Amino acid sequence: MTSERALILDFGGVVTRTLFETHDITERTLGLPPGSLTWLGPFDTATDPLWVAMQNREITERDYWLTRAGEIGRMVGENWADMQTFVRRARGAEPELVLRPEARDAILRAKQGGLKLAILSNELDLFYGVEFRKRFPLIDLFDVIVDATYTKILKPDLRAYEQVLSELGLPREACVFVDDQKKNIEGAEAVGLPHVHFDVTRPAESYARALAMLGL
Repeated sequence: MTSERALILDFGGVVTRTLFETHDITERTLGLPPGSLTWLGPFDTATDPLWVAMQNREITERDYWLTRAGEIGRMVGENWADMQTFVRRARGAEPELVLRPEARDAILRAKQGGLKLAILSNELDLFYGVEFRKRFPLIDLFDVIVDATYTKILKPDLRAYEQVLSELGLPREACVFVDDQKKNIEGAEAVGLPHVHFDVTRPAESYARALAMLGL
């Protein structure tokens, strides 16, 4: 394959392990007793009615994480009114620990196969911070990063997808978009962008499907 095709990735949950998968890191970093965090989102919906409400679109994704941020802030005796504080305090010091191994493998394979790489995120720098991004493993392999922290255009707004395609300089049929949130996949469908709905419980399978769609 050549650079005439591109893999477009959401960041949180697709490139990084979810915050559900890194409870041990969060607890250790914040000095919480092991097992303090019990909500597991898609990994065990019975533990997380708030996640179910978000999936049912009764609340937004940001509402979900603001609630969790407030809860954890109170656990450490602080008032956390935003997601940035949660993410940066919980995992900002060790970016390499939150990179998905399956993401690392897929990114390297895509690059070696001559594909372009792009990130299309709603909150990369907003949640993680500029310094985290700069230190994140493999970030320099990405040709394009479209981050709504700056564009203010959030997926599933159709303009977000059109912007990343424009910056890649490729037709949509030459790209595959990967995201773990159904509403963002619906946005890709609306603009005719080939896609994979990423299953955070089966990351290797999701990446294999995306790469196969691109001929790898």
